[in-house]
Amino acid sequence: MKASSAGVSELTAWLLSDRPQSRRQAALGRIYAGWLSFARNRLAMVGLLLVLALVLIAAFAPWIAPYPPSIGELSARLQPPSAAHWFGTDDQGRDILSRLIHGSRVTLYVVVLVAVLAAPIGLLVGTAAGYAGGWLDAVLMRITDIFLAFPRLILALAFVAALGPGIENAVIAIAITSWPPYARIARAETLTIRQADYISAVKLLGASAPRIVLRHVMPLCVPSVIVRVTLDMAGIILTAAGLGFLGLGAQPPMPEWGAMIAAGRAYVLDQWWVAAAPGAAIFVVSLAFNLLGDGLRDALDPKASK
Repeated sequence: MKASSAGVSELTAWLLSDRPQSRRQAALGRIYAGWLSFARNRLAMVGLLLVLALVLIAAFAPWIAPYPPSIGELSARLQPPSAAHWFGTDDQGRDILSRLIHGSRVTLYVVVLVAVLAAPIGLLVGTAAGYAGGWLDAVLMRITDIFLAFPRLILALAFVAALGPGIENAVIAIAITSWPPYARIARAETLTIRQADYISAVKLLGASAPRIVLRHVMPLCVPSVIVRVTLDMAGIILTAAGLGFLGLGAQPPMPEWGAMIAAGRAYVLDQWWVAAAPGAAIFVVSLAFNLLGDGLRDALDPKASK
């Protein structure tokens, strides 16, 4: 037992060393220090646990859900919460809990795809504009301003109306409207980074502008973009739910939370659970991503006091 504790202490000292002996030690040390800062934030840990729960529920949805999500019995329609149906049933007799569990897959699908599509676009546009400057910066930032001038949901509605309803088109529309804030953040970071001494040293070594941007500037902008992406997850979820509510996102019988609220609005006064359950799910997941984003912001901010 003492040997194990001594080994853990040595590993901790190695990770937190002020004089790392290798790039690997330095990288692992930064990750560990960030985790310690993140773990001290209890609300951030709550957000992390809720997001991990969402991932696990989505991964094991077929085994967790007590009933098929798209099959119901008309004899059991609009039943209140009970031992047989914890969250009640909808207007077609389908178990709401099962639909919520399977709907977590749709939510996670939208969130991940939008992040994968929008964040790299914004990062590339922002770093290219900030490093190049001049006319390229002006053109890219004016395009960004045009996208930022419209509310995200309104712009997403316009793109979905042009592309047609469906979950894939909704993802594309949300991604198209989500990249401008990331470009703004990446540009602001790049304007500071490009004046650094090590960037001048890389230029003296003969590195080209694309190599400097891709290998030296973009990696330093990634933490800020990750934080913004995490904080934007709630907005992405709400936008996807709004499209689903209007019938432009996921199409029936797919168990999407926004579409479930739309189906339950006719019964909101008498059978309140039909719309309340998916609404509560959207609230909890959005809150979880906001708490997680706040924790990541504090942990990844190099200016924050440790």
